[in-house]
Amino acid sequence: MGSRFVVGIDLGTTNSVLAWVDTQAPDLDAEAPAIGVLPVPQLVKPGVVEARDTLPSFLYLPAPGEMDPAALALPWGAAEHVVGTLARARGAEVPGRVVASAKSWLCATGVDPSGPILPWGAPDDVPRLSPVAAEAQYLAHLRAAWDAAMPTPLAEQEVYLAVPASFDAVARELTMRAAEAAGLGGARLIEEPQAAFYAWIAASRGAWREQVRVGDVILVCDVGGGTTDLSLVSVGEEAGALVLERRAVGDHILLGGDNMDLALAHAVRARLAETGVTLDDWQLRGLVHGCRQAKEQLLAAEGPERVTLLVLGRSRKVVGGALSTQVTRAEVERTLVEGFFPLVAADAQPARARRAGLQEIGLPYAADPAITRHLAAFLARHREVAPEGPSAVLFNGGVTGAARLRARLAEALDAWRGAAGAVRVLAGAEPARAVAVGAAAYGLARRGRGVRIRGGTARAYYVGVEAAAPAVPGVPAPVKALCLAPFGMEEGSEVELAGTELGLVVGEPAEFRFFGSSVRRDDRPGTVVEGWEAGELEELRPLETTLAAAGEEGRTVPVRLRAHVTELGTLELWCVARDGGRRWRLEFNLRQAA
Repeated sequence: MGSRFVVGIDLGTTNSVLAWVDTQAPDLDAEAPAIGVLPVPQLVKPGVVEARDTLPSFLYLPAPGEMDPAALALPWGAAEHVVGTLARARGAEVPGRVVASAKSWLCATGVDPSGPILPWGAPDDVPRLSPVAAEAQYLAHLRAAWDAAMPTPLAEQEVYLAVPASFDAVARELTMRAAEAAGLGGARLIEEPQAAFYAWIAASRGAWREQVRVGDVILVCDVGGGTTDLSLVSVGEEAGALVLERRAVGDHILLGGDNMDLALAHAVRARLAETGVTLDDWQLRGLVHGCRQAKEQLLAAEGPERVTLLVLGRSRKVVGGALSTQVTRAEVERTLVEGFFPLVAADAQPARARRAGLQEIGLPYAADPAITRHLAAFLARHREVAPEGPSAVLFNGGVTGAARLRARLAEALDAWRGAAGAVRVLAGAEPARAVAVGAAAYGLARRGRGVRIRGGTARAYYVGVEAAAPAVPGVPAPVKALCLAPFGMEEGSEVELAGTELGLVVGEPAEFRFFGSSVRRDDRPGTVVEGWEAGELEELRPLETTLAAAGEEGRTVPVRLRAHVTELGTLELWCVARDGGRRWRLEFNLRQAA
């Protein structure tokens, strides 16, 4: 029977949302389920608690004695840290004590996402916590809000956590580690673009079949706070019924609302500099947080024409406690539309900036801020899925909540389609809540109460196999890529590479190399790829481990491989000895990549 409630959680870069559906509701309609959004109590000012549909994904670390503990109390008890609206507001005042964009750090390389690294670049006297711990606190807050308002605990419900489709296996497992730390170890994962699509289906109240037709390829364009996520969903027909299949997924593009906030802050700083006012880097960090709020207000459907920003005084050129300046709707649209959504040719490619020899360690932001160029490159890479370009588009993510930005993206898609006709814009789901709502609808569909989108793995996955070749000075041994899981392999399924036997090094440290591909759709388990071209395979973070084997240190054991795509959407690789009595499970190394 399962739990009474099916819950969807959007653990977003800038906002988190929890949606739910009561499966025991007497009037439950699978075509149009009543999906609610949980109002989340949170501090909006010290000592002031309000319930809001979204929980800003910000965490503030108060200085010792800064706030009266009573001012941090929530309906379910006192809090050590501040999460939500007040934390976001403090980012404009004390940026060095605010954790932001923790989700983006789960995919960071060169750092340990499970180590205490946030707030990034904070002064030495500020305590730190890991991105995983920050994500766990957001989930713990949502769990406490649920438990205080609903009849049964959240931990006992069927919970679905949405993650970017481009999240690699490590980021997915780190997300699950955060869920476990928050007491939600039984949660399952769903990709955000798919969740957005499920929300659109639910919002259509059964009319979605009238908005699409056989042969359509729908672009799901999800531009959120920290990432741009792109997917293609095709519409087919079987036995007279429409079927949906996810056909392509884009790369992990660290480009979204965070970049836009920074761009707007630089524009404001440049304008102030023309008047003789200089802002230092500390003030810029506070200005970024202020610009985030200004952007959201100015781009809202009923938003004002201008917003006043307060910049805290710090340098001698800013006299008094703070400096006041204004940002207009026109300035925001000009900065964001032309800077991030320029009209480009269909064959445009993202610019690759020449990299400096030494760089600060941090988030691997996209070098080119033009989302339209990344979109053009994605569609070109998957031209066989949509030769004329997508025939329809579903927008999602907080950024696409702005009508002006949606219009510019549609304009670009129309230009690329040319004689094929204008792209149809699918409407119905609210971008800010769609992912959480769709995750709940997906859970309902998994129970047989709703339409399922065929998908499986978003990429084909491979393991590197060192070829047996004579040693040559200065030339590394060639590596072949052995397909473990083909594109679209369904969650919960397992495959054995029966015809392939390999030698497994046991009892001593060894490195295992893994690869992924979003373009090689025809490879089957056991396919060997040699000498691949640039862009065909992407090397993932290596796994470094020692496989225990008492008394056989350094030996090579003959094994066969078995791949298992878990219900969580992660890949497990089992190495089974020839005698069948021993097997080793390879787990991703969650420590800092070498």
